[in-house]
Amino acid sequence: MATVLSVSGSPSAASRTARLLRHLDRRLTAQGHEVIPLDVRTVPAEALLGADVRHPAIVEATELFARADGVVIGTPVYKAAYSGLLKSLLDLLPQYGLVGKTVLPLATGGTTAHVLAIDYALRPVLSSMGAAHIVQGWFTLDKDIAVDDDGTLTVARGAAEALAQVVDRFSDALDGRTAPVAAAGRAA
Repeated sequence: MATVLSVSGSPSAASRTARLLRHLDRRLTAQGHEVIPLDVRTVPAEALLGADVRHPAIVEATELFARADGVVIGTPVYKAAYSGLLKSLLDLLPQYGLVGKTVLPLATGGTTAHVLAIDYALRPVLSSMGAAHIVQGWFTLDKDIAVDDDGTLTVARGAAEALAQVVDRFSDALDGRTAPVAAAGRAA
């Protein structure tokens, strides 16, 4: 099976986006994929903001991207775009750091007004980095993601079903069971 890098672009330690990704990671692992989580917020700020491509944390992140067959990119949406933290990391990767990769873009946010952030903000960057196949992404409303006091994540039924389908299509694409599509639609 494939190696998947699961990247959370959320700056928050209590991030619903990161928790949602880790939840989806378990589904991918159950399907036989090796999943490597990467929370960009753990990369030293001085390396990101100083654009230090030789910093060990940036070198390690670059190696993780190179090693992966597929990449799940998750981000909260701020002001109709993906997080600046995620942008900082993507800017430090090689120009064609996603060549040959299958990519699943995911976003979370407080309103459906941000649903197009995947297609109009994130997808062009991923495409410019040479992603071989960007599967249909998914936007999940914050209200559909609940974290209990014990840390248990609950995703609203409709959102959970949609996310399962999106993750399964990504998994199928990694396994070569679906042909790449040049432009995939969006989902809300």
